[in-house]
Amino acid sequence: MALLVSDQTHPFRIANFRAYWLSRLSMTLAQYSMLLIVGWQTYNIARDDGLGVAAASGQLAMIGLLQFVPLFLLMPFAGLAADRLNRRNVARLTVLLQMTCAGILAYLTWQDTISLSSLFAVAVLLGIARAFAGPALSALAPNLVPKAILPNAIALSSIAWQVGMIVGPAIGGYLYVIDPAMPYIAALCLFGVSVTALSFIGHVPRSPIAGAQRPIGQIVDGLHYVLENKMVLGAITLDLFAVFLAGATALFPVYARDILQVGATGLSQLAAAPAVGAALTALYFSFKPLKTNVGPKMLWAVAIFGLATIIFGVSTSMPLSLAMLFVVGAADMFSVYIRQSLIQLHTPDDKRGRVSAVSLLTISASNEFGDFFSGTLAYLIGPVLAVVSGGAGAIMTVALWSRVFPVLRTTRTFDPPEELLDKAADNPQKGETR
Repeated sequence: MALLVSDQTHPFRIANFRAYWLSRLSMTLAQYSMLLIVGWQTYNIARDDGLGVAAASGQLAMIGLLQFVPLFLLMPFAGLAADRLNRRNVARLTVLLQMTCAGILAYLTWQDTISLSSLFAVAVLLGIARAFAGPALSALAPNLVPKAILPNAIALSSIAWQVGMIVGPAIGGYLYVIDPAMPYIAALCLFGVSVTALSFIGHVPRSPIAGAQRPIGQIVDGLHYVLENKMVLGAITLDLFAVFLAGATALFPVYARDILQVGATGLSQLAAAPAVGAALTALYFSFKPLKTNVGPKMLWAVAIFGLATIIFGVSTSMPLSLAMLFVVGAADMFSVYIRQSLIQLHTPDDKRGRVSAVSLLTISASNEFGDFFSGTLAYLIGPVLAVVSGGAGAIMTVALWSRVFPVLRTTRTFDPPEELLDKAADNPQKGETR
């Protein structure tokens, strides 16, 4: 099997990883093309119905909340599913559900019957799909490549995600100008590519869950591992609170229509700018993996993320706003690359699905629930002050976490501790295919 071939020096030499990468790229393109237009339609329907900027921002908050609630409720079970079931099949089912969502939105938009209630209902379905997709795909990736090149694979996987974030909003924004239903039709086709690519991933070895616990016990075991491993816990929660506070993406429609006044095409540029910075950073790391002072550099990256968010919040210049969002994306990718590498390399394979579920739950809390928080805060104090205070909160989080989790300041390399290596040697992969 490709995973066991020791002379593989780059992830793209491995057929299973190439199929995985194409699937993730096409799925992310579809997701971000669709989600941008969901937010844009929500905000515009609210504004056209006579709501003010603050009240319409509150409708954006609802989109975030309705995606987060199913993620929050289902993520522990989704992580267990990723460890017990066929990860490829779980991922395929989630892509099919997202295809259904794209088809519904395309039809309603084409019929000019799209409404806030239908957008809210689809947001719930997307939350369900993403709850199960995240752990399955994250846990699958380490099974596709040798451990020595896993950081490279993580960087390349992040490139697929970030390229999707760059091109996806552009697809959504520019196709929407041609016809409002076109972004959803394009998403439908891209989801089809994604599910097809997943079908080309062959059997891969993985470790069975240790012990004979019942499902609830296995869920608790995964959570207990996260709570005991200060490196994993610190890295996960740093991202949770920093992005939760400083997330500005939910308010892009507000900035595009009412602050920068750049319309739908400008909205696409705002959404793409952080992804450009992130993709270039991930591309660099795919060829030049980071090796030293990884913990301190992660903390500095999050602090820069917060500072750039503050400047974006007060900017009324489109070029300055785009430049700051580029820095936001680059800094975020820097910290994501380090965090994901640390989490994957510090977690035994038999727990990766459940630990990935915890990690992705915090990402969802910082993104989807963060969107709800940002929209609600914008409703209460205005969008500009909401973004600025969020950036300041991210900087304060870095200062606090560097003291609460000193391991983040002292971690120099990605190498896992000796006891984890010893445990992996005692529990080798048995060639089980999932």
